[in-house]
Amino acid sequence: MADIYMGTGRRKTSTARVYLKPGNGKIRINDVEYKDFNEYFENKVWTLHAIEPLKTVGLEGTFDVLIRVIGGGKNGQAGAVRLGIARALLNYNPDLKGTLRENGFLTRDPRMVERKKYGLKKARRAPQFSKR
Repeated sequence: MADIYMGTGRRKTSTARVYLKPGNGKIRINDVEYKDFNEYFENKVWTLHAIEPLKTVGLEGTFDVLIRVIGGGKNGQAGAVRLGIARALLNYNPDLKGTLRENGFLTRDPRMVERKKYGLKKARRAPQFSKR
């Protein structure tokens, strides 16, 4: 059986487990076959963001990509897939670390939504003050 390279990515509240298998570029996201990433993400920016690591190292179309992604919206999922692909590529070839690190693909974005506090309308938004 061919080698399978795995990477986990997280962004906001999304988690993506990415499996790269040498192949001819098949894409499978959450057990559904897609002809390209744009079919799943439905937005060119999110699509480009998600596959950026593969394009940068010039390995686009050389792997069959299996992705399990849960949580969040499409934007967070695209970020999670991006980190997952970068980490899987690192498992495939550790020599790519310099290129991936330079382009910021191996950095986990730590920003999360701030929780809502009691007595406030949102995390920081207080109710409107009324003098009378």
